[in-house]
Amino acid sequence: MSQSGSVLRRNGFTFKQFFVAHDRCAMKVGTDGILLGAWAPVAGVKRVLDIGSGSGLLALMLAQRTGDAVKIEAVELDSGAAAQAQSNVMHSPWAHRVSVHVDDILQWAVRQTVRFDLIVSNPPYYPEGVECATPQREQARYTTTLDHQALLAVAAGSITEEGFFCVVLPEAIGNTFTQQALDMGWHLRLRTDVAENEARLPHRVLLAFSPEAGECFSDRLLIRGADQRYSEGYTALTQDFYLFM
Repeated sequence: MSQSGSVLRRNGFTFKQFFVAHDRCAMKVGTDGILLGAWAPVAGVKRVLDIGSGSGLLALMLAQRTGDAVKIEAVELDSGAAAQAQSNVMHSPWAHRVSVHVDDILQWAVRQTVRFDLIVSNPPYYPEGVECATPQREQARYTTTLDHQALLAVAAGSITEEGFFCVVLPEAIGNTFTQQALDMGWHLRLRTDVAENEARLPHRVLLAFSPEAGECFSDRLLIRGADQRYSEGYTALTQDFYLFM
């Protein structure tokens, strides 16, 4: 169901193979989520868990990147966002293998009898006190409903021994998150620092942790080159999704 030849729709984001409506979600489709969905390692993955799914963006991107046998569970606390994610999934080519659950991940996870090879989250990262326009946006942005310690713990209880837990965070917060993870017994296996261009310091970091020890691979990604066009690295990472690449 390619939309590459269709008219761009409002209230959402049109990708090459699917459309994400986000008018009922506090957090809209943005570069952070697109980066994480395109970057997370999927080799050998059989089961995927998307924590705090929002519009369902990550679940759909990972469905596009994986084979037909891969099952994806998307858990979202906000009922409006979850309903929108469900609608986005139903209108995608992968409705048969993406399941959306309206639930608190801390309660949902303890009821599961299987573990996941890949867990992804574009988690809240603001402490309370940062002004937000709505309670829904507050929930999506503040760490009060799911702090990072709890997120790391629920991921640890849900992941396979060789699995990866991947997040995207502001660079400074990512460093703190990494230390928390290491203190809890996680191993950092992949790190990509993301900068807007060569002249800017990294503003985001993509992190992949595993329960299993191993070498850590680190690199840097520039979103734009000197000519202000998307860089070769960013284009290579995201070209399967963006309509204009």
